[in-house]
Amino acid sequence: MTTALFGNWNYPTPIRFGAGRIKELSDSCKSVGMKNPLLITDPGLAALPMVSDAIARNNADGLPTGLFSNVKPNPVSKNVDDGVKAYLAGGHDGVIAWGGGSGVDAAKAVALMVGQTSTIWDFEDVGDNWTRVNVDGVAPIVAVPTTSGTGSEVGRASVIANEETHTKKVIFHPTMLPQVVICDPELVTGLPPALTAYTGMDALVHCFEAYCAPGYHPMAEGIALEGMRLVQQWLPAAVKDGSDIEARAHMMSAAAMGATAFQKGLGAVHSLSHPVGSVYDTHHGLTNAVFMPYVMNFNRPAIEDRMDLLAQYLDLPGSGFSAVMDWVLELRQTFNIANTPVDLGVEENRLHELSEMAANDPTAGGNPIPVGTNEMKVMYQAAMAGRL
Repeated sequence: MTTALFGNWNYPTPIRFGAGRIKELSDSCKSVGMKNPLLITDPGLAALPMVSDAIARNNADGLPTGLFSNVKPNPVSKNVDDGVKAYLAGGHDGVIAWGGGSGVDAAKAVALMVGQTSTIWDFEDVGDNWTRVNVDGVAPIVAVPTTSGTGSEVGRASVIANEETHTKKVIFHPTMLPQVVICDPELVTGLPPALTAYTGMDALVHCFEAYCAPGYHPMAEGIALEGMRLVQQWLPAAVKDGSDIEARAHMMSAAAMGATAFQKGLGAVHSLSHPVGSVYDTHHGLTNAVFMPYVMNFNRPAIEDRMDLLAQYLDLPGSGFSAVMDWVLELRQTFNIANTPVDLGVEENRLHELSEMAANDPTAGGNPIPVGTNEMKVMYQAAMAGRL
């Protein structure tokens, strides 16, 4: 990796970026006052040397570190509750959020909840719920992403599923933004090609939906445009050769850029994906990639002008909406993305239920065209039939 892909950033939070920076984990934790952190991740990562090595380095540096890994791929409130119990039982004073979106989201939620007396659903991102948080009770967070998709490491929210209602909820508070992020592309080199593709498509959707969301936010739009260009240039390379550190570094940037940009808003791709992920436990990035072209087609009247600029910026063959659509479909084919949600196990007889859930998802309000249950069902039906 070139030395240019190395540095310390503050956007939107301090980021230590570059190969080998994971060796600075103990220093990062100590810099925010941690003396006994709890590392939270998923079971697959917990079994890998990268986690045991990090804990061993921390211990050697005088920073005893616990481990909690009871986290599902789509984390549920019980994972958070169990994490809080482990945190309190171990007398911990901070959280290391390690992993992809599931691990980092769960860890951030644990850090939020360790000092609260309400249930996690009281802090759903609706209205002014966030003002209920006891700010003094939120634990400090150091985030270490090991995928390049969600960008949760630079976000102020977590997506947690309610097991009882099979719905995904966005839990939000500004203090959930990690105090320090370590982006080390060496930690991503072992990610298999399919997961590299799925998480990379998640980063693309974040940038795309942020770019298309209504409202005035040119800074977010600029970040989203460059994020999509990085995905265009570097995701195929990362999928082809996971050891390509340069490609991995650029994709880590694209993921963080997507999460930075989507403070402007997301849209119906996420609205359709969240219920499917919650009910069928599908991979979030893959599910987004399946629904993306169908939502694009639905939104075409409202986003056509923006597609002219995007096609130019990406230097796509052709012009406008058709060029962008062709590019997205080509990416999906290249990465063997399922064409319809039928391939994810979605059942026709549940579409109305899913449509109601999608209409109530907080991301629905960011769609370029206003959407309710009927519009969600139209998009679900088009996707099920593979109709563009």
